[in-house]
Amino acid sequence: ISYSVLGVEHILTGFDHLAFVLGLILLVGFRRRLAIAVSGFTLAHSVTLGATALGAFHPWPAYIESLVALSIVFVAAEALRVQKGALTLLSRWPLLAAAGFGLLHGFAFAGAIAEIGLPKGDELLALLLFNLGVEFGQLLFIGLTLAAAVASKRMHLGLTPWATRLAPYVIGTMASFWFCERVFALFRNAT
Repeated sequence: ISYSVLGVEHILTGFDHLAFVLGLILLVGFRRRLAIAVSGFTLAHSVTLGATALGAFHPWPAYIESLVALSIVFVAAEALRVQKGALTLLSRWPLLAAAGFGLLHGFAFAGAIAEIGLPKGDELLALLLFNLGVEFGQLLFIGLTLAAAVASKRMHLGLTPWATRLAPYVIGTMASFWFCERVFALFRNAT
């Protein structure tokens, strides 16, 4: 199976990563800055994914997964603040925030690569293809989200404003649950 297909599958089945991208959408809207932020996220996670997959780093996956969930909580909280009219650090500098969180998420993506391994002699090509798949999957999700928002508006469903107000709460609640679940698993495994 192609590593690019695995990257797309990893994103589209990784609800925590989709929640993060949705949080970014809510934070900056469907503007050029969103594409820049998501690309910054991809470039940053490429660094830590590559370094981890090639053996330069050996993070503890359980800690990383907990921190990934916490980063989603933070993005959801920032999206709520922006909806209330606040100018936040993440809304002013989405590229820096997405890149910073991308470094963290790259460690988590390395877990997916570790499960399947890298082909000997073609490690860098496999990592590039996986990252391109992740980027494509993120852009596909953004495109589908934009299409749903436009369709809702054109059909006069009134869903878009309502969903936009509710979404950060749903994302934050799910991510808080994931964080607690992952932290409890850390303590369970430590004893």
